[in-house]
Amino acid sequence: QVQLVESGGGLVQPGGSLRLSCVASGNIFSTIVMGWYRQAPGKERELVATITSGSITYYADSVKGRFTISRGNARNTVYLQMNSLKPEDTGVYYCNGRGPGVNSWGQGTQVTVSS
Repeated sequence: QVQLVESGGGLVQPGGSLRLSCVASGNIFSTIVMGWYRQAPGKERELVATITSGSITYYADSVKGRFTISRGNARNTVYLQMNSLKPEDTGVYYCNGRGPGVNSWGQGTQVTVSS
């Protein structure tokens, strides 16, 4: 299995930036796609961005041009750089790792965008 631990959330003003980190341990080579999801209060969890083992990226329309997903050099870390944050970006952000027989989630990190 794969264990995922997120960090980097917090409170930021509209227009500000945050960088989330997700560190994977365990059988990390089984993870083909790493991604970030978020869940706002009273809403369903939604996809934010994904990156494949070949570094192909995908972004939800709501974050295109503002968020960037990337992998660290050690390949066991995934980042989400979030710029020009809006109040509607508020929520719990979860890291996900998927592959053959693997679908792992982190515990989540809270992001609050408010003045």
